[in-house]
Amino acid sequence: MKGKVALITGSATGIGRAIALRLAMEGVHITLNYSRSEKEALQTQSEIEALGVKCLLYEASVADDLKVRQMVKETIDTFGRLDILVNNAGVTDFVKHDDLEGMKEEYWDRVMDVNVKGLFFCCRAAESELKKQKGCIVNITSVAGLTGLGSSIAYAASKAAANSVTKSLARVMAPEVRVNSIAPGVVQTRWVAGQEDHVKLLAAGTPLGRVATPEDVAEVAYSVIAHAHFVTGEIIKVDGGMFI
Repeated sequence: MKGKVALITGSATGIGRAIALRLAMEGVHITLNYSRSEKEALQTQSEIEALGVKCLLYEASVADDLKVRQMVKETIDTFGRLDILVNNAGVTDFVKHDDLEGMKEEYWDRVMDVNVKGLFFCCRAAESELKKQKGCIVNITSVAGLTGLGSSIAYAASKAAANSVTKSLARVMAPEVRVNSIAPGVVQTRWVAGQEDHVKLLAAGTPLGRVATPEDVAEVAYSVIAHAHFVTGEIIKVDGGMFI
């Protein structure tokens, strides 16, 4: 893994940050992408560089195809290669599923633009270099895409679509590039801030008795990237058995 290069979208905080740090621990150079969290991105960059690897900081919305292409190009220009793409950037709006009128069109557009189109844009932009390096893609989706549950109907639909894109790309990018999804359950990040009682309730109903940490997801991502060389097109749940 040492000397390889990873581009991780939405990696200033949460799951993306944990994956960036986990890969950096193995000597992987990182392109750290963010769209709004500049302060947190700078802090994460500092932590990554303290591990002895290089870190390129890049502000871009993955929903902007031109910026995505530029980000991939700058990554290759800076490091000379790209081996790993982790599509972690995601958005949601919390809307109760039975509030059909509350599920506004702009919510649908935003969640699909980032969670589906943005994921595809990144994969498309990186395809040729990843094939050259015989690299891999890990898409961070959600169990919401398997259950239809989650923060909103649109969010669940977007993650189901992301899982489908994963399978399609696993076929068309083979045999050079492996493409897999990791589908977490509830993860203890700022997304669930203010919903502590709900999180405790969910944890109590999970066989392992807790919700995931970002590091739980990062460890699975690392395993898929570094070791699962004969696995592609899979949706790997990381939910503590919540949806057995």
